[in-house]
Amino acid sequence: MFDIETYDYDLPAHLIAQHPAPQRDKSRLLVVERASGHLQDRLFCDLPDLLNPADLLVVNDTRVVPVRLNATKELTGGKVELLVLEGVREGEEDTFTSWCLYKASKPARKGMRLRIEGGTRAEVVEVGQNGFVRVHFQGDEPVRDIVSKWGHVPLPPYIRRGRESDVEGLDRTRYQTVFSKKDGAVAAPTAGLHFTEELLENLRLRGIQIAAVTLHVGYGTFQPVRTRDIRKHRLAPEYYGIPQGTSEAIQRCKERGGRVVAVGTTVVRALESARSEGGYVAAKKGKTDLLITPGFEFKVIDALVTNFHLPRSSLLFLVAAFAGLELTKRAYAHAVKEQYRFYSYGDAMFIV
Repeated sequence: MFDIETYDYDLPAHLIAQHPAPQRDKSRLLVVERASGHLQDRLFCDLPDLLNPADLLVVNDTRVVPVRLNATKELTGGKVELLVLEGVREGEEDTFTSWCLYKASKPARKGMRLRIEGGTRAEVVEVGQNGFVRVHFQGDEPVRDIVSKWGHVPLPPYIRRGRESDVEGLDRTRYQTVFSKKDGAVAAPTAGLHFTEELLENLRLRGIQIAAVTLHVGYGTFQPVRTRDIRKHRLAPEYYGIPQGTSEAIQRCKERGGRVVAVGTTVVRALESARSEGGYVAAKKGKTDLLITPGFEFKVIDALVTNFHLPRSSLLFLVAAFAGLELTKRAYAHAVKEQYRFYSYGDAMFIV
């Protein structure tokens, strides 16, 4: 149950979604019933019919920042890609120096000078481990302004795009949820990508309340797990916030016997990080490095909307903790057999 090998599975490459579905809410939805083990194939637009008026849907209102910068080495002209990790979140102070994830054909060196797309110059002032570098951006523009002007959507590496992608505009729109408000994520909370304004209105008409939390998805969520025992994996802290209104909505939902339905693993981690006695949630802001693996006792959430995740990932551990390992494996095998689309732009599960 805690061996990383347990969380591997075979996935044909053609099932990794390279583009979003033509319509957000026309993605497929695999309904997974924990009590019976029953699996049901539906469409995402069916979600209102699967919820009850007493239920509360909790979404993540973080907004993806275009933090991927293209650059070249001043000395050789070699291509470099930087994923900017600091100085881009709402509320952070302006900074000219940031830790970045560095990607190039050769490792970074301290003192290396870069020319950022758009003309800004930068220098590598520190080289960390696992591809992390600290970069100082020269000139009078802070990091926030540089990524706003010249940054690209930080799509996961399994989504193939050229350096000058002809679908950049599509990605800027579709790799963002319709309820995104607060700048800070380096990756989308992908379960929320399936919602449309029309679907949200249909949920409200059915009497289903919607509340929001904020968790700025960081690179740490997607870092490879390098430990054999998954419980020894460490997540990098991520910023989160629970508004007072959401805290009160969860309390009312619990009191009326409704279900708290988390839209995405990020919402789960935020809510379970802020939980108090009785499954209620405190209004608070902070950082969380909560790693959820099988055996975790969920106190807040009662149901989960989530996409299909990468093998050996902390996101898959969380799903297995909530649905049960064997049922999760069976659901994934069913999704592969039925040709569901996987990962960020893929289809979804509704686990009840």
